[in-house]
Amino acid sequence: MSQHSKPPVTLPPGQPAAAGSLRVGLSTTTVEPALTGGRLDGLGVYSRALLQHLPGAAVDVVPFSFAPPGDKPRLKVGRALPLSFPLATLGDLLLPASVHLSTQAALGRLAAPLDLFHATDYRIVRMDVPVVATLHDALPVSHPEWCSPKMRALKNWLQIRAARKAQHVITGSQFSIRELVECFGVDQRRISVVPHGVRAEWFEAPQPAACAATLEQYGLRAGFFLFVGTLQPRKNVGRLLEAYLALPPVLRSARQLVIVGAPGWRSAELVAQIKAAQQRGENVVWLDQLTDDAQLQQLYASAGAFIFPSLHEGFGLPLLEAFASGVPVACSGTSSLPEVAHGAALEFDPLSVPEMSAAMTTLVRDDATRNRCIAAGRRRALELTWDVAARRTAAVYQQVLTQ
Repeated sequence: MSQHSKPPVTLPPGQPAAAGSLRVGLSTTTVEPALTGGRLDGLGVYSRALLQHLPGAAVDVVPFSFAPPGDKPRLKVGRALPLSFPLATLGDLLLPASVHLSTQAALGRLAAPLDLFHATDYRIVRMDVPVVATLHDALPVSHPEWCSPKMRALKNWLQIRAARKAQHVITGSQFSIRELVECFGVDQRRISVVPHGVRAEWFEAPQPAACAATLEQYGLRAGFFLFVGTLQPRKNVGRLLEAYLALPPVLRSARQLVIVGAPGWRSAELVAQIKAAQQRGENVVWLDQLTDDAQLQQLYASAGAFIFPSLHEGFGLPLLEAFASGVPVACSGTSSLPEVAHGAALEFDPLSVPEMSAAMTTLVRDDATRNRCIAAGRRRALELTWDVAARRTAAVYQQVLTQ
């Protein structure tokens, strides 16, 4: 244990570590229902997957969350870190480097200390154990126009500082390495690529009766075009709507466009466009409140094609979910998506509405291409499961601890 001074904070006792396993603190702020309202974004899906699958890779996981200042909510997944993230960050800025605002002090009464801490959600502070940080992309710096301008300069500065605090960085794609080096100044030698994964349940076809009930609940007919993701500028949903509306009327009549995702930053205009299309009688359905994993899987299984027109992704988990569900995919040929798809999806220029429309038409009318994409997508998903990702992540932990 480090001899650095630590704040006098303790937490309740935990469980002893399994013999021979690593003991790792894991960020679970993005998984806590009390902090997220029960809605998981991509960071939450990633954090939850590691929480569930790392124990199978001989890692004893101790979950922690940064709770807000003041009255702490009742946490169900993990325990609260001793300080809120703003206070811990302020301490990082004001206190000398010899003082650690750490989990290790908070773990003083646990049966065993942590070997390291894994920050999965950009909330990175100085600790007296090695810190591994997952940085999914450098979007706020590389493309500030796609991020909220509120306190952008301060947030970017803090994020760059945080990226440099970690002893090692994990990212999901080779594409993201370039961004992290160029935008955050992370030493490439301290970055490892660990592709994200898909849960085993996604390979199991849902019961037909359950699918039928979900379709009836939302007024859907099987065979629709599906998009899943938060409504925000980089997701490029506006052009997807244009591409759908440019399809022949007979095709639009036969196949709905189903958009699953909550409204995000700068989505007001898009929401207005979606509602206007619905008022004109177009076959467009927007599900902005769907949080049930089983129903989401049923929607994937009932789709005729999955369309992912994003302008920028550090990885793109929905591609794997569609692949595992046996749905043919068309996606942007930009950022990390070609790397993730690995030839299993039709690719298009996300700035070209005609190209997007053509890809959508091909997937529902060209049986040979459709079948090829389904088979290739299934093979690709089998290569990228969360069990594989957990083993690769554990290997990074071992590498950091033996350096």
